[in-house]
Amino acid sequence: MSIHIGARENAIASRVLLPGDPLRARFIAENYLSGVRQYNEVRGMYGYTGAYKGREISVQGTGMGMPSHAIYVHELINFYGAKTLIRVGSCGSLQPNIVLRDIVLAISASTNSAMISRCFDGMNFAPTADWKLMSIAAKCAQRLDIDIKVGNILSSDTFYDEDPESWKNWAKYGVLAVEMEAAALYALASRFGVRALCMLTVSDSLVSREETSAHEREKTFTRMMELALETAVDPALS
Repeated sequence: MSIHIGARENAIASRVLLPGDPLRARFIAENYLSGVRQYNEVRGMYGYTGAYKGREISVQGTGMGMPSHAIYVHELINFYGAKTLIRVGSCGSLQPNIVLRDIVLAISASTNSAMISRCFDGMNFAPTADWKLMSIAAKCAQRLDIDIKVGNILSSDTFYDEDPESWKNWAKYGVLAVEMEAAALYALASRFGVRALCMLTVSDSLVSREETSAHEREKTFTRMMELALETAVDPALS
């Protein structure tokens, strides 16, 4: 049992979905998994294990921001043996051709955080997705007839930026969307030799100023959930 996850040994599967919102974790478990067992409720960060198409899958809420996300990812890998981690989150679009409810797969995650650079004496490390996971997700998306946007995203430490126009510089360099966790996930996956992928549903647009509600973010991003589950149980993923 770790500090922040109150699960017993072997209670968590090697393949884990990681929504930031613990209520989205509960929604996934209740609507997609069979034989569900809740293994965590510490700090209200719900975690569940069940089966999807005969394969054991866990879903663990991680909270908002890289520090919170990194705690859960570190413990899942080092205390419970997680080998495949797929973030299922929300993001803000930075491009006019990426609109509400589009699904973004992050090849890499730029960041304005010092959390990663401090590990490299101020130098830049470029955290990237696992190619096998990415390629499986792309094939699953094609089979499910899900249009995906693929590219670089921004993992930001700030939600309410003092400069409301700062996102435009990232957009100028082709960054697709902004969220708050993926860079930490990819860095930790690289550090500990496991697979990771970040899938995001566009919940709002910094371009058009459109946004979804909290209810929609919790319960209606089902195409992303289905894509993540199909990717996690794909036979090509050993």
